[in-house]
Amino acid sequence: MSVEPTARQADWPVPPVGGWIADDLDRLPHLPPHTELIDGSLVFVSPQTLFHSRAVSFFEWQLQSLAPEDFEVVREFTIDVDRQNRPEPDVIVVPEHVIQDAEQTRFPAQTVLLAVEVVSAESLTRDRETKPVKYARAKIPHYWRVENVEGKTVVYTFELEPNTGQYRSTGIHRGRMTVDAPFPVDLDLTAIAPKRRRSREQ
Repeated sequence: MSVEPTARQADWPVPPVGGWIADDLDRLPHLPPHTELIDGSLVFVSPQTLFHSRAVSFFEWQLQSLAPEDFEVVREFTIDVDRQNRPEPDVIVVPEHVIQDAEQTRFPAQTVLLAVEVVSAESLTRDRETKPVKYARAKIPHYWRVENVEGKTVVYTFELEPNTGQYRSTGIHRGRMTVDAPFPVDLDLTAIAPKRRRSREQ
């Protein structure tokens, strides 16, 4: 006598009417690491590339060393844009006073000075279109988008235009990145490449 196979019930959380809200990220069990909330929907992160990992680490440590003493640099940490949007920028710069305790899980987006997103294949549209609109609406003054273009790092920098409430481009940086805002930064972008590749290109 054969036994009919039973369908395995999905373990995915079923969204409520109207979608998830920001507080749900702290309450839902078994969410994958780095889950974001975009327009009331849960966004799960795909496995990250070596470029993504190296770029995030590079900007975290470089900005930490260059930021004024009253600012903190935090990687992969969610921010509250509004009730249905709680994205997780790859790197953010925030005033020191918003860090209250080690159990914090998010910051108000309005306190963020700079948001940095390192683009992956699956995040391309979000990082180029969706997130900049939301970050601008939250009045985050500076947004940097980091991309791997034919094996080389390119950084697109944007600044919030107060009159329009939208970002305007302030530069496209290849090889070396020198900017004055939100604080003086001079970075060798070639350092993101693996050492073997850097030695071949020199």
